[in-house]
Amino acid sequence: LYAQPIAPVGCSPHPGRVHCEILLRLRDAQGRVVSPAEFMPAAERYHLAPRVDRWVVRQALEWVARHEVDIEQCAINLSGQSLGDAQFVRFVLETLSETGVPCGKLCFEITETAAIGNLHTAHQFIATLRQRGCRFSLDDFGSGLSSFAYLRDLPVDMLKIDGQFVKDIAHDPVSLAMVRSIHEIACLMGKRTVAEFVESEAILEHLRAIGVHYAQGYAVARPQPLDSLLAT
Repeated sequence: LYAQPIAPVGCSPHPGRVHCEILLRLRDAQGRVVSPAEFMPAAERYHLAPRVDRWVVRQALEWVARHEVDIEQCAINLSGQSLGDAQFVRFVLETLSETGVPCGKLCFEITETAAIGNLHTAHQFIATLRQRGCRFSLDDFGSGLSSFAYLRDLPVDMLKIDGQFVKDIAHDPVSLAMVRSIHEIACLMGKRTVAEFVESEAILEHLRAIGVHYAQGYAVARPQPLDSLLAT
């Protein structure tokens, strides 16, 4: 497991508390660290993604349980296949009970395309875990053709604005307008926003002007091994 910090844009972070997204890496036979883009498509092709997600959830919750006092919120990605797995939500609930992690410290991230592709099951999955106090984030928001049309049907707490818009807002007025529109709609619906791919101070300045709530990217912090996160 790796992690990347997420920082509030318009205010100071909670002192000594970590807000991060859990990331996954694979170490190959040569010891090389492999990114998910290289191995998750194969996992999904052979329907292994729910097994991967179970491992990630188990390891992440055990880590949060060990460092509960230092964690503000921890985001965990879930695949579309897990959303459609009737046993997966039961596994998550059992693991929450076993580890004793406060549900309010967890935010499960699902991609917009996965949620739309499994709209009914996604709604049930989200509703079940939100009743326990977990939060949900809709990842890569804006990448789909019908983003706003489905937003009313998904009871998520946060929108992660697709990085393809964020990375260009310092010099592209259309991308800037897209990010502003997503943020404004999110606020009207009572949701928080996270900007992905924040890779420069110029981008951060535009996000502050818009009022986006959180930022994630190299201008904030790079991904790092999970075990070293609290040591930095």
